Amino acid sequence: MAIKKVLVVEDSATDRQALSEVLKKNGFEVYTAESGEEAVAKAGQLKPDLILMDVVMPGTNGFQATRIISRNDDTRHIPVIIVSSKGQETDKIWGLRQGARDYIVKPVQEADLLQKISALG
Repeated sequence: MAIKKVLVVEDSATDRQALSEVLKKNGFEVYTAESGEEAVAKAGQLKPDLILMDVVMPGTNGFQATRIISRNDDTRHIPVIIVSSKGQETDKIWGLRQGARDYIVKPVQEADLLQKISALG
């Protein structure tokens, strides 16, 4: 499956903008959400090909939103890559247990992000 539509879930406007610019520059169609709740809703509406999920957000955090998305019949096929400043090995393991396909620690390196996306496609 070719990845074209990407949902960027990030509560920091700066990080959201930076990720969006990298993706748009590389030909992806980008949608954004600022919270876990919004991510779950938009995953169901937009059916993106990929979700880049921050962890630390108010309300529903990225781990919780990933778990909801990966266990819902309508959205479980959508791969989630967690993009977080939480870089401990336990965070990575927990993120993958919630249903994420991969985990990237901020700051995001463009080449690393694109390599992980192409590995999914």
